[in-house]
Amino acid sequence: MTTRSLKVIPLGGLGAIGKNMMVLEYGDAIVVIDTGLMFPDDEMLGIDLVLPDYSYVLENKDRVLGIVVTHGHEDHVGALPYILKEADLPVYGTRLTLALINAKLGEHGLQGKRSLNEISSARSLKLGPFEIEFLEVSHSIPDGVGLGIHTPVGTIIHTGDFKLDQTPIDSRPTEMQRFAELGRKGVLLLLSDSTNADVPGFTIPERSVGQRLESIFALARGRIIVASFASHIHRIQQVMDAASRHGRSLAIVGRSMVKNVNIAQNLGYLTVPEGLVVKPQDIALLPPETVTVLSTGSQGEPLSALARMAAHDHQSVEIMKGDTVIISARPVPGNETSVYRTIDRLFASGARVIYEASAGVHVSGHAAAEELKVMLNLVRPKYFMPIHGEHRHLYFHAELAKSTGIPDENVFLLENGDVLELTSKRAEITGKVQAGMILVDGFAMGDFHDLVLRDRQHLATDGLVMVVVVRSAQDGKILGEPEVVFRGLAHSGELDELTEQARRLVLDSLNTREMRLVTDIGLVKNHVHDVLQKFLRKEAGRRPMVLPVIVEV
Repeated sequence: MTTRSLKVIPLGGLGAIGKNMMVLEYGDAIVVIDTGLMFPDDEMLGIDLVLPDYSYVLENKDRVLGIVVTHGHEDHVGALPYILKEADLPVYGTRLTLALINAKLGEHGLQGKRSLNEISSARSLKLGPFEIEFLEVSHSIPDGVGLGIHTPVGTIIHTGDFKLDQTPIDSRPTEMQRFAELGRKGVLLLLSDSTNADVPGFTIPERSVGQRLESIFALARGRIIVASFASHIHRIQQVMDAASRHGRSLAIVGRSMVKNVNIAQNLGYLTVPEGLVVKPQDIALLPPETVTVLSTGSQGEPLSALARMAAHDHQSVEIMKGDTVIISARPVPGNETSVYRTIDRLFASGARVIYEASAGVHVSGHAAAEELKVMLNLVRPKYFMPIHGEHRHLYFHAELAKSTGIPDENVFLLENGDVLELTSKRAEITGKVQAGMILVDGFAMGDFHDLVLRDRQHLATDGLVMVVVVRSAQDGKILGEPEVVFRGLAHSGELDELTEQARRLVLDSLNTREMRLVTDIGLVKNHVHDVLQKFLRKEAGRRPMVLPVIVEV
C-alpha cells in the first residue's frame, strides 16, 4: 500500500508582513488556513490593497473542505470577500472573528450569503482527513487561536499570531499546557509566527500600556486624543477604563473604530462604562480637560480621522494647542513616511504628541525571541517551518529553532508557492505552484504589477508628453501644426520654447519623403515616440512617457 503524503503550500505570508495564506493538502482534500491582505508600499502607486494569488485555491475549489481563520486581523481575513465572491466555501472561526468577517462581507454585498461556522477550543473540527483542535493564544485582538491539525501522517501545529503574555487583559493566556501536551504526543511539523524573531527577550505585557496611559491621563490638562488600531479591543478597553477613572467623556471617531467597538460591545468582548461615550459633535460643548477622543489613523492613512484632524479637515475635531495626542501603535513597515507626516502636522498645530514604543504607549502582539524558543521547546517538532514574516524574520526564527536542537536539515525556509511534502518519515520540497500578488485598484483586480505600476512610476518621475498629428491619408503630408502638450515635466528653461522646438522637430521628421511613404500608422507613432524621446533626453535630461496620436484624414 502506497503511503500518501501531506502537502503544505504557503500562498502568502512568507517574505512579507501580510497576505497570510496556507494550504494543507492530503489526497483529494484541501484545507485553507487564513486568507489575508497586505497594504501597498510607496512604489505601488494607486494600488489600494495587495492580496495573495489564490488561483491555486480557485482551480481546486471542489476539493476545498473549508477555510479556517486564526483571528480577525486584516492580514489574515482581508482577502476573504474576494475569494468568497468567486467560490462559495465554508469559513470556520471564533465568535469575534466571524463577526468581523461578517461585517466585512457586508461591504461586498455578501453578508448572510456565505457559510460562517463558529468554532471554539472546547471542541475539535473534523474536515475529511483533517481533525483540527483550537488552541487559545494571546494576541493583540481577542479570540485568536492556534491550530493543532491531526492528519494521517502526523500532527501539524500552526501557532497563528501569538505571544506569551501571562497577564492578558481578557484573562485568556496562550494555552501553553495544551501545546506541551501535543508536543509530548509527538508533533511532525511546527508552523510558527516569526514577526518578532529578531527582537531579543520577551514581549512586554499589554497591561503595561494601561499603566502608562494612567500617568498620561493624570498629567494632561487639555483634551486627550488616542489613535489605535480599530481591531485592538484590549487597547480600546484600557483607553476607556483610563478615561472613566479620570472623569473624562469619550468620543469615538473613524468608521472602522465605531464599527468594531459596536461589534465587540454587543458580543461582550468590550465593557463600556455607563455614560462614558458622547457623540463627536458634542465635543465642542465640553471643557477640554473632560474630553477623550478615540480615533483611527495610527498608520497615517490619508483619509483617516487622525490625518484629517492634523490637516484641519475633520468635521468634529480640530487639533489645538494644549491637546495631547497618543499614537498607540507601531508603524507597519512601509507606513513610516505617512505616520511621521501626520505627527509633524500634529506638532505644528500645537499638540503634544506621544508615540513610539519607547514612550510605553504601545507593545507588540507578537512573541519575541525567547518566547519563540519557549514554544519550540514546548512543542519539540520533528520538522520546523517559520511563517508570517519578512525574509530576515524567517531566517532568525530558523536560527532560533536550530539553537533549540532541531537539526539543520529539518528546518525549512520556503518561498510562497513552494510545496513541502511530508510523510511520517520524511519531509522535502517537491515542487511549486503559482503564487504571487493580486493587486486591487478600485474595482479592478489582477496581476498588472509589471505593466501598470511601471507606467505609473514612469509618469510620476518623468512626466508625460502627448503629440497630436493630423496626416493626409492620400500622400502622407502633415496638415497643420502638430499639437504638443507637456504634463509633469520639470525643465530648467522656458517650457514654451521647449514645446515649440518639439513641435518643429516632429513636423520636420514627418515631412520627409521617406516618412510620407509610410502607410502603417503604428510605424509613424513609433517614429514620433523615438524622435521625441531622444530630443527630450538631450534637452531636458528626462525620459517622459510619449503618447503620439496620429489622425488620418
